[in-house]
Amino acid sequence: MTEASSQGPTRAAVWKRLGAPTDQIGSVNEPRTHEEYGVRWNEKWIYRAENSQEIERVVLWYRYDFQGAFRVKPDGSAEPEALPRR
Repeated sequence: MTEASSQGPTRAAVWKRLGAPTDQIGSVNEPRTHEEYGVRWNEKWIYRAENSQEIERVVLWYRYDFQGAFRVKPDGSAEPEALPRR
């Protein structure tokens, strides 16, 4: 799922499924927005590989709305990753 949708997974559901992010950029109340992987976001959850600084996955949010989850490949490119709805 890569588009904003009120039917997307909740923050709690993503946290439960993926665990706590390794890093976070921005917040749901951040007025500045960014665009990455074709979606607008103001909060980014970063998941790094265990015992590594390599980024494996990012989850993007705009306010409380899920914008998308992306698997980051070793070459830095990314592909959308489906997450279960709620």
